[in-house]
Amino acid sequence: MTATEPSIFSRIIAREIPADIVAETDHLIAFRDIAPQAPVHILVVPKTEEYVTVAELAAADPELLAELVLFAQNIANEHADGSFRLVFNSGANAGQTVFHVHAHVLSGKLEEGRLGA
Repeated sequence: MTATEPSIFSRIIAREIPADIVAETDHLIAFRDIAPQAPVHILVVPKTEEYVTVAELAAADPELLAELVLFAQNIANEHADGSFRLVFNSGANAGQTVFHVHAHVLSGKLEEGRLGA
Protein backbone atom coordinates (compact mmCIF):
# COMPACT_ATOMS: atom_id res chain seq x y z
CA MET A 1 0.00 0.00 0.00
CA THR A 2 1.29 3.44 -0.83
CA ALA A 3 0.39 6.56 1.12
CA THR A 4 -2.14 7.51 -1.58
CA GLU A 5 -3.99 4.19 -1.66
CA PRO A 6 -6.85 3.64 0.79
CA SER A 7 -6.38 0.91 3.38
CA ILE A 8 -8.39 -2.28 3.10
CA PHE A 9 -10.44 -0.96 6.03
CA SER A 10 -11.26 2.26 4.15
CA ARG A 11 -12.32 0.11 1.20
CA ILE A 12 -14.60 -1.91 3.52
CA ILE A 13 -16.04 1.34 4.95
CA ALA A 14 -16.71 2.53 1.38
CA ARG A 15 -18.36 -0.86 0.64
CA GLU A 16 -15.80 -1.55 -2.11
CA ILE A 17 -14.83 -4.81 -0.38
CA PRO A 18 -17.43 -7.04 1.30
CA ALA A 19 -17.26 -7.71 5.03
CA ASP A 20 -19.48 -9.26 7.68
CA ILE A 21 -20.43 -5.95 9.31
CA VAL A 22 -21.96 -6.39 12.77
CA ALA A 23 -22.41 -2.75 13.85
CA GLU A 24 -21.78 0.79 12.65
CA THR A 25 -22.02 4.37 13.88
CA ASP A 26 -21.19 7.69 12.24
CA HIS A 27 -17.55 7.33 13.39
CA LEU A 28 -16.93 3.57 13.73
CA ILE A 29 -17.54 0.28 11.97
CA ALA A 30 -17.28 -3.25 13.35
CA PHE A 31 -16.90 -6.42 11.30
CA ARG A 32 -15.82 -10.01 11.82
CA ASP A 33 -12.14 -10.79 11.31
CA ILE A 34 -11.55 -12.98 8.24
CA ALA A 35 -9.02 -15.08 10.20
CA PRO A 36 -10.56 -15.29 13.69
CA GLN A 37 -8.33 -16.27 16.58
CA ALA A 38 -11.14 -16.61 19.11
CA PRO A 39 -14.81 -17.65 18.93
CA VAL A 40 -15.68 -13.94 18.87
CA HIS A 41 -13.14 -11.88 16.89
CA ILE A 42 -14.52 -8.58 15.67
CA LEU A 43 -12.54 -5.59 14.44
CA VAL A 44 -13.58 -2.09 15.48
CA VAL A 45 -12.29 0.52 13.06
CA PRO A 46 -12.59 4.32 13.08
CA LYS A 47 -13.92 5.57 9.76
CA THR A 48 -10.98 7.96 9.44
CA GLU A 49 -7.63 6.82 8.06
CA GLU A 50 -5.95 9.69 9.87
CA TYR A 51 -4.44 7.52 12.64
CA VAL A 52 -2.17 4.51 12.25
CA THR A 53 -1.77 3.48 15.90
CA VAL A 54 -3.80 3.69 19.09
CA ALA A 55 -1.22 6.08 20.58
CA GLU A 56 -1.74 8.49 17.67
CA LEU A 57 -5.50 8.23 18.15
CA ALA A 58 -5.24 8.80 21.91
CA ALA A 59 -3.03 11.87 21.47
CA ALA A 60 -5.09 13.48 18.71
CA ASP A 61 -8.67 12.43 19.42
CA PRO A 62 -9.22 10.95 22.90
CA GLU A 63 -12.98 11.30 22.50
CA LEU A 64 -12.94 8.97 19.47
CA LEU A 65 -10.80 6.49 21.41
CA ALA A 66 -13.29 6.55 24.29
CA GLU A 67 -16.14 6.06 21.81
CA LEU A 68 -14.28 3.09 20.31
CA VAL A 69 -13.84 1.44 23.73
CA LEU A 70 -17.52 1.87 24.62
CA PHE A 71 -18.51 0.56 21.18
CA ALA A 72 -16.29 -2.48 21.80
CA GLN A 73 -18.13 -3.11 25.08
CA ASN A 74 -21.46 -2.96 23.24
CA ILE A 75 -20.12 -5.45 20.67
CA ALA A 76 -19.07 -7.80 23.49
CA ASN A 77 -22.45 -7.40 25.17
CA GLU A 78 -24.20 -8.41 21.96
CA HIS A 79 -21.86 -11.12 20.65
CA ALA A 80 -20.41 -12.58 23.85
CA ASP A 81 -21.26 -12.48 27.54
CA GLY A 82 -19.95 -8.95 27.93
CA SER A 83 -16.44 -10.18 28.72
CA PHE A 84 -13.76 -9.39 26.16
CA ARG A 85 -10.14 -8.61 25.40
CA LEU A 86 -9.44 -5.41 23.52
CA VAL A 87 -6.20 -5.64 21.56
CA PHE A 88 -4.44 -2.95 19.56
CA ASN A 89 -1.39 -3.99 17.52
CA SER A 90 0.85 -0.95 17.04
CA GLY A 91 3.59 -1.39 14.46
CA ALA A 92 4.76 -4.20 12.22
CA ASN A 93 6.85 -5.84 14.95
CA ALA A 94 3.72 -6.05 17.12
CA GLY A 95 1.73 -7.83 14.40
CA GLN A 96 0.01 -4.83 12.80
CA THR A 97 -0.50 -5.53 9.11
CA VAL A 98 -3.15 -2.92 8.29
CA PHE A 99 -1.84 0.54 9.14
CA HIS A 100 -5.22 2.08 9.94
CA VAL A 101 -5.86 2.08 13.71
CA HIS A 102 -8.23 -0.68 14.79
CA ALA A 103 -9.07 -2.78 17.81
CA HIS A 104 -9.63 -6.51 18.04
CA VAL A 105 -12.59 -7.47 20.25
CA LEU A 106 -11.93 -11.04 21.35
CA SER A 107 -14.00 -13.32 23.53
CA GLY A 108 -13.98 -17.02 24.25
CA LYS A 109 -11.02 -19.36 24.24
CA LEU A 110 -8.11 -17.98 22.20
CA GLU A 111 -6.52 -20.16 19.56
CA GLU A 112 -2.77 -20.72 19.29
CA GLY A 113 -0.82 -18.06 17.42
CA ARG A 114 -0.42 -14.32 17.43
CA LEU A 115 -2.96 -11.66 16.61
CA GLY A 116 -2.40 -9.98 13.27
CA ALA A 117 -3.88 -7.16 11.21
